[in-house]
Formats: sequence, C-alpha cells, structure tokens
Amino acid sequence: MARSGEFRRAGPAGPRALGTDRALPRRARSGPRLSMARDEASRRRQERPLRVWHRNWKERWLAEGGAAARRGAVIDMLVFDHGLARYVWRNLHEIGPGVWRGSQPDPAQIRRLAGRGFRTILNLRGETRWGSYILEREACAELGIELVDLKLNSRSLPEVATILELDAIFARAAKPMLIHCKSGSDRAGFASALYLLLRTDATPEAARAQLSWRYLHLRRGGTGVLGYMIDAYAAEQARSGVGFRDWLREGYDREALMAGFRSGAVAGFLSDRVLGRE
Repeated sequence: MARSGEFRRAGPAGPRALGTDRALPRRARSGPRLSMARDEASRRRQERPLRVWHRNWKERWLAEGGAAARRGAVIDMLVFDHGLARYVWRNLHEIGPGVWRGSQPDPAQIRRLAGRGFRTILNLRGETRWGSYILEREACAELGIELVDLKLNSRSLPEVATILELDAIFARAAKPMLIHCKSGSDRAGFASALYLLLRTDATPEAARAQLSWRYLHLRRGGTGVLGYMIDAYAAEQARSGVGFRDWLREGYDREALMAGFRSGAVAGFLSDRVLGRE
C-alpha cells in the first residue's frame, strides 16, 4: 500500500503479490506449461459459480484501487470471509502471560489491541487475497504492530521445519502477541498447544485442551488431525517420558499420523461445508 490508509492500484506488485495465480506467457504452446494451463482451465470450469463470481468481483476492485478497493475489502471481510460472525464471537483467550489466541481481527479490533499495548500479531492464514488480510496488514502498519505471516493448514500436519519456524517466531516475538487463524478454533488452537509444549512446562494434557469444543474445535472433523498429533505425543510421553523437542526429532512421523487419522462424516461436513474451515 502506497501510504497509510490508501489502497494502491493493482500493478506488477498488486494483487499478484498477495498470491494470485500468474498467467502463463503466450509463448507457452506445448509441453508441461501447456499441460498446466489446461489443468488450471479445467479446474476453473469445475468451480462453483459463486466462487467464480467472487474471484472476478475481487479482481475488479483490486485492479481499480482507491475507495473501490477499500469498500470491496470491507464487504469481502464481512460477508465472504464470515467477518459478521466474528463480531458476535471473537474467540479471544489468553493462553499464557502476554500470549493470546483468537479469530481473524478486523481493523477496529486491531486498534483496540494496539490500545492495550499489543506488539505482535501472528497470522496463521499466511498472505492471502482476502479483504480481511489486506485491511489487517494496513492497520498493523499504521499502528506499529508487527504482522508475522505463517501459513498452516487445518487439515494436515506441518513439517518439522515449519514447527521449528513457529518456535523461532515464539522466541523472538514481542509481547503482548495475538495468534490467530480464521475462526480461532483449529490452527490457532494447534499453535497455542505448540507454544505451551515448546515454550512452557505445560503437560501434553494442558496443551491438548487448546483443541477442544470450548473453542469450537471439532475433534472428529478433518481438523481433528491436529489434536491427533498432540495425542500421539502424549501417549509416547506417558510411555517413555520423552520431551516434545526430542519427540519431534526422533518420533514424529507426519505421514503415518495423517494416514492413521479418521474423521467422522457429520463432523467433517460441519467443519468443511458449514463452518468453512480452511
């Protein structure tokens, strides 16, 4: 963004820098690049009409910039990214001294956090093209809050390198700090559990409690694989007394855990289709 409070017209560093697919050059007529183009075209043909309309609508206001982009970002945040529901329930909880978890904050909430002295926001959705992220990035820049982007997936387990990257963020982040995903239920709970295991002397049971119905985490949905990992560590820790860092190096088998987890049909429908978990 060009200046505080101002949206910039999309150019080479516009929406493409926030994760849009790059168009293939016209000269790619054969071979792997043509195959990729065909696959992408096929995927887009199979998309739901509303999703296609939403993407095209977003492209228009991102390209226009200015007041239209701001208006579009606010509508996108409130309606399509479920921001209206977050006005009702923030899912905001303190997990340790100066460390909080919650849902995607809007600019007004970020201003309130700044007023309370918050210095860091850890965004587990990564850089996105949601209006929520565009507004969050602008508000943090205006208010002097460091915004750290690290993408986690709510339905698959991270690599060890990603967990260690998260640990490094925990170590250096200025507090108070907010850890958030979209709803504050799954990835925020998982990161909170990891924080307790990596940075405190909390028990596996206390860490596991960060992934519970209290935060609207559905342990039998596809997102339940996150808690399944903590359960696997808890079982091994009870058997051998191994510390979490040692278990990560020597006992954590990401592929085996994901293959061994089984989600329930009803909970999976609720988390995937109704609640729209990422």
